Amino acid sequence: MRLRRTKRAGFADSSASSDIAFLLIIYFIVIAGFNINKGFLMHLPAKDSTRTVRREDLLRFELDDAGQTLYRGAVVVPAETERVIESGLAANAELAVMLSISPFTPWQHVVSFVETAQKLNVEAFSFSMKEDVP
Repeated sequence: MRLRRTKRAGFADSSASSDIAFLLIIYFIVIAGFNINKGFLMHLPAKDSTRTVRREDLLRFELDDAGQTLYRGAVVVPAETERVIESGLAANAELAVMLSISPFTPWQHVVSFVETAQKLNVEAFSFSMKEDVP
């Protein structure tokens, strides 16, 4: 007696592919909700806003290759940096803090400086990388 074999419908022939695609979309949406990286939440100016900052309103800091903070060419410790920014903000509400970062500065020093600026509620904060000069 011969058994009859029936052909099974292929994956492309059934509606199961749309069900699996739908389930995968839901799965990735749910997983994306758990993988949130907030980073630094800073109040940034609007894209089309223009703000003029006078030179007198700037506090310039530098981070060197070793991660030391420089203010007016002298090395300052984090507590001194905080005091300088606090006194500057008390004297001038329009104060802007500008940080120039060496390309070889350890990242944790940059993060620590930004956290200090956040803690002191610095409204205008700018940072830039120095040119890598050999």
